[in-house]
Amino acid sequence: MAADTPALSSPCPNPNYNPDQNPNSPNPKDSSLDSLSLEPSLSPAQARPNEEDMLDETSQPSSLVTVPTAVLPSSLSPSSPIVAVTSTAPVAVPTAPASVDTAKVGIPTLLHLSFNQDYGCFTAGTNRGFRIYNCDPFREIFRRDFDDGGIGVVEMLFRCNILALVGGGRQPYYQPNKVMIWDDHQSRCIGELSFRSEVRAVRLRRDRIVVVLDHKIFVYNFADLKLVHQIETVPNPKGLCAVSQQQGSLVLVCPGGQKGQVRVEHYGSKKTKFIVAHDSRIACFALSQDGRLIATASTKGTLVRIFSTMDGTLLQEVRRGADRAEIYSLAFSVNMQWLVVSSDKGTIHVFNLKVNLGLTANDKPRPAPEPNVPAVSSSLSFIKGVLPKYFHSEWSVAQFRLPENSQYIVAFGHQKNTIVILGMDGSFYRCEYDPVSGGEMKQLECYNFLRPDQNI
Repeated sequence: MAADTPALSSPCPNPNYNPDQNPNSPNPKDSSLDSLSLEPSLSPAQARPNEEDMLDETSQPSSLVTVPTAVLPSSLSPSSPIVAVTSTAPVAVPTAPASVDTAKVGIPTLLHLSFNQDYGCFTAGTNRGFRIYNCDPFREIFRRDFDDGGIGVVEMLFRCNILALVGGGRQPYYQPNKVMIWDDHQSRCIGELSFRSEVRAVRLRRDRIVVVLDHKIFVYNFADLKLVHQIETVPNPKGLCAVSQQQGSLVLVCPGGQKGQVRVEHYGSKKTKFIVAHDSRIACFALSQDGRLIATASTKGTLVRIFSTMDGTLLQEVRRGADRAEIYSLAFSVNMQWLVVSSDKGTIHVFNLKVNLGLTANDKPRPAPEPNVPAVSSSLSFIKGVLPKYFHSEWSVAQFRLPENSQYIVAFGHQKNTIVILGMDGSFYRCEYDPVSGGEMKQLECYNFLRPDQNI
């Protein structure tokens, strides 16, 4: 293997894995994840990135074992079985670690929260493992409690049982510079990707694995782990990156090479677009499912801007507030008529979008806007050339207020006009907004998912 060759590797390096013990494996009848089917593996495609961030053979000689992989169908649906990567190397197969009695060791500390690609599930990485939850109805699907380390990144692939894990916390279960590919059907790791610096984020599609480092982003084929692209960015400690999920259309958005700039990669048309979105540094962005819209916020946190990813046109600008704020999360509704925003101010805002991207032969007509949607533009717009920009800003239609002492991420629920809110304090909220009257949202559910026995 060449010194700069990225590889899936086996076995998992944690010494506490016991191949004869698997008390924490899921009951197939209870699992809500789609199981994987194993197929004969193909010869590995050797990617040669010639990249200093990739670990070479001399830096980890005992763990970098190239693993042949099988093809992952690009036409995979969320409910379809997929083909797992598997090793033919003569090595011991590690299984899941022994479970931990959480009642004895107390409530775990949250290290990571994220939704899956269709916002139907969410993952929680803790200082003692990870958990998967269903959003509607709310319930825990399964958990993996490790007795000696934390998980700082957990990325799902829709509802199938392939997960990407990265160690985190004061005592990482895996090294923070490695992406571990976990097959929960087998309750074990089936490989790893190793780098010279810490992994900040991982994004999965049915055909791609995207790994985000501080200054670089690597894009791999899921089928053979061939490195297909690498991108240099400005310092990106938050791991900002988004990929579209619509089949046949791969769009990737990441920070650009300059302050306030975002980079849009259109892999289908092989085009790159740079958008100067803000004067300040980019703090957060979101991509629509089809990759046509991007919403951006800067470190000022007062304005959110919506751009077309195709040509970089500014389509709409909405105002969260007048005071500076740290934007934690942005999300589009499926029909791209609404945008939800969370910040450190503790208020969740829902904005009505008025963008019109036009229709093509392959597009489904978007539903007509709800009648009597409250006007969010100031009535002083007729003199907006005279008054400061603040007075003719577009404000949110609906709001939901939360404590300011926690970080929240948001998404639109599967039921119409609902919002799902996740807090780093373990809180789960599901709220409903009125698209006609607006105003305060109605709370439908409220739980602490770290303490399911206690309703908030």
